[in-house]
Amino acid sequence: VPVSVICSPPQNYPLYIRSVPTENELKFHYTVHTSLDVVDEKISAMGKALVDQRELYLGLLYPTEDYKVYGYVTNSKVKFVMVVDSSNTALRDNEIRSMFRKLHNSYTDIMCNPFYNPGDRIHSRAFDNMVNSMMMQVC
Repeated sequence: VPVSVICSPPQNYPLYIRSVPTENELKFHYTVHTSLDVVDEKISAMGKALVDQRELYLGLLYPTEDYKVYGYVTNSKVKFVMVVDSSNTALRDNEIRSMFRKLHNSYTDIMCNPFYNPGDRIHSRAFDNMVNSMMMQVC
């Protein structure tokens, strides 16, 4: 059950949320908002070290009985959260890291669109297709 979320600072409201299957989307809002607090804690704990390094991947934020929650932060403090099924043991840290890089690159493409207003919800067919294909690889 992969879920991808992109949240904007400083209010931490979701710019984009996608889950497969879609009927679980509302169920993951609580998990996502909880994980955003963990992301903020990790960022404040890292402090200047996070600013100095180029690696934006935060790794496993926290595991639950059913899910694993991973985090990623851009230089502009936009947070990406990914929730995957705990039973998926085939997914390694490298795959998660590469999925976040793909998300970040696609997000950057959206930001470069002159018709997109930063802070608006993301409505992009190309971005949806990329996220869907990435999620289908995980399932």
